[in-house]
Amino acid sequence: MGDVLAGMTEAVTHAARTGKAVPDARSSSPATCGACGAGAAWHRTVRGRWVMIEPGELPARVVPAGRRWRVAGDGTAVNLGPAVPSDTCRVSHFDVCPGRPAPTGSPVLLALWRGHARRAT
Repeated sequence: MGDVLAGMTEAVTHAARTGKAVPDARSSSPATCGACGAGAAWHRTVRGRWVMIEPGELPARVVPAGRRWRVAGDGTAVNLGPAVPSDTCRVSHFDVCPGRPAPTGSPVLLALWRGHARRAT
């Protein structure tokens, strides 16, 4: 219950700050990152929080454990943790946004970060 309330509080605060409606939890909500201008989609997590997910899938073996996400059929984003490396996954925009420090430990995440940085300038 606490996680759901915290997620709703976060969503309502975001809506009040940006003047945009709270996204529908059953589907993704297209968004543009305010820090770099890249497109992504807001998805609600299983804990009721919101995460921006990058478009497209990557082989899980090239994404560090803990940075792997899957979007379920109902639009819920699930962090896969140490998922089977032969699977595919998606990544959070927050891990590859050039408005944040460059990612370490993954050449693929760093390449995505650099690509966003080039487009942001």
